[in-house]
Amino acid sequence: MQKATGDDPPLTNEGTAGAQKLSDLLAKKKVTAIYATQTKRAMQTAEPLAKKLGLTVMAYDPKDPAALAAKVAKDQNAVLIVGHSNTVPELVAKVGGRQPAPLADTDYGTVFVVKAGSADVEQIQLQAPAQK
Repeated sequence: MQKATGDDPPLTNEGTAGAQKLSDLLAKKKVTAIYATQTKRAMQTAEPLAKKLGLTVMAYDPKDPAALAAKVAKDQNAVLIVGHSNTVPELVAKVGGRQPAPLADTDYGTVFVVKAGSADVEQIQLQAPAQK
């Protein structure tokens, strides 16, 4: 989602609206676990869905995608992972999906849906992609 500036920027108003769209999209998908990096913007992106579902956002280390993938593999239900442009493609592959193309730092609002037992990855755009 769109972020403000600074060392650990929060979401902008547009980013907050995107986080709410994400929450609305996933509210009925039986998500039972939510993971996000410890950055303000990642936690703020996950928070609306966590509140709606009564879940706690669990922090993960983006430098150890294998550890997160191992946790996710044990969960038989839907899981939300909030990552960053430089970590999402590898995370998609680690949880069993076909690795998408690299993302730019300005790519916001793409949801990658990976289903257990399939390498196919569905992409959902919450908003128009940034112009490159």
